[in-house]
Amino acid sequence: MDNELHLLIVDDEPNIRSGLARGLEKLCDHIETAASVNEALDKFVAGRFQLVIADVKMPGDRDGLDLLRWIKQRDPGVMSIIITANGTVETAVDAMKWGAFDFITKPVDLNLIRQQVAKAADHHRLQHENHQLKEKLAEAGELSGIIGNCQAFQDLLQQVRQVASTDATVLIQGESGTGKELIARAIHDLSARSQAPFVAVNLGALPESLLESEMFGHEKGAFTGASRQKPGCFEQAGSGTLFLDEITEIPAKSQVDLLRVLETGQFARVGGEQTLQSNARIVSATNRDAKTLVQDGSFRDDLFYRLNIVPIEVPPLRSRREDIPLLVEHFLTRFCTRHRRSMKSLTPEAMEALVASDWPGNVRQLRNHIERIVVTVVGETIGRSDLPEEHQHHRVTPSNPIRTLNEITEMAERTGIESALSAKDFHREQTAKALGISVRTLHYKMSRYGLH
Repeated sequence: MDNELHLLIVDDEPNIRSGLARGLEKLCDHIETAASVNEALDKFVAGRFQLVIADVKMPGDRDGLDLLRWIKQRDPGVMSIIITANGTVETAVDAMKWGAFDFITKPVDLNLIRQQVAKAADHHRLQHENHQLKEKLAEAGELSGIIGNCQAFQDLLQQVRQVASTDATVLIQGESGTGKELIARAIHDLSARSQAPFVAVNLGALPESLLESEMFGHEKGAFTGASRQKPGCFEQAGSGTLFLDEITEIPAKSQVDLLRVLETGQFARVGGEQTLQSNARIVSATNRDAKTLVQDGSFRDDLFYRLNIVPIEVPPLRSRREDIPLLVEHFLTRFCTRHRRSMKSLTPEAMEALVASDWPGNVRQLRNHIERIVVTVVGETIGRSDLPEEHQHHRVTPSNPIRTLNEITEMAERTGIESALSAKDFHREQTAKALGISVRTLHYKMSRYGLH
């Protein structure tokens, strides 16, 4: 049913409504009509439509563009075709600004409408297939480049999948370098907003004097240097996802301003009088203990509770050491390809040292070190002495409650092959190609790990 195309035709002229409905019935799975914006709103709320065709000029105090704006704020994935008897450049620009699929002038050319509806149908089905593919990759443990097979990380990914299908506000907490933005992107990619923008802003990197302008935008002449109108991140995100990183670093005044937007959905550009509406989903992140900041008074408790509807905690790399071999292999492949180096491998001693390291910079630090190794090591084999100095002397001690290196490596390899097979529907040639190995090697490893 999700792949069906349901069409809503909105026009105050009965002949146009009925004519379009008859002319488009073979292209759509279900068609309904409405004679006014209010009737269209009622039908849209009651049903589920993927495409809306609406006339601009409608009876009452709201027109087709008002309907388009309302629909885009409520469901950014819905496509729309706007028709009008008085086509102007300004109206066309306004329609396209709000995501209209096409803008057509009257008298209505039914063949042109059919062509555009057919294109919209193809676009919708492509979106549906892409979303299904993302869901399959997510089930296989591949979420927007996120890699991890330990139980704690799989529990985290399951939480991501569950929250992605909602519009709930999310607060991601975790140490620097753990991949909080990747988690935010995964939430966006698996959501109904995935076709709308994902806008990320690092609030901690902005001086206080620029925060308000960056968040809400400014008008031309609002302050010295404001030579043109500039939209802020709320406006840029539209009906997509706004990721506010280092949220706990903003000063008290900005906390009040942000809370107001979260509660009302309304804001104004700096120096402007027009009230703008935000329909962006808010995902925020911090590498600090937000509850402690609330307790000491440096972060507003009402803002914290508004942001912390769904809390997500990203574990540090040292608490999921069994994922390190998998991450190392992933980064080796990425950077050998990027820097045009032959594929490199680590000796067991080198891998043991990396697994035993504490990684205060987490996955980001590991990624940077592997890139450095790929660039600087001449040979194809990376030994312990080739590692950065701070990792050369780490060893797994008997008291360390982790598996042996061989067990860790084999577990990561088995899980990776199993995930790839699942993602490729057990097509062995495609799986071998995706893994970068021969079909013969894949057969051997499948037999070894009992994956037949």
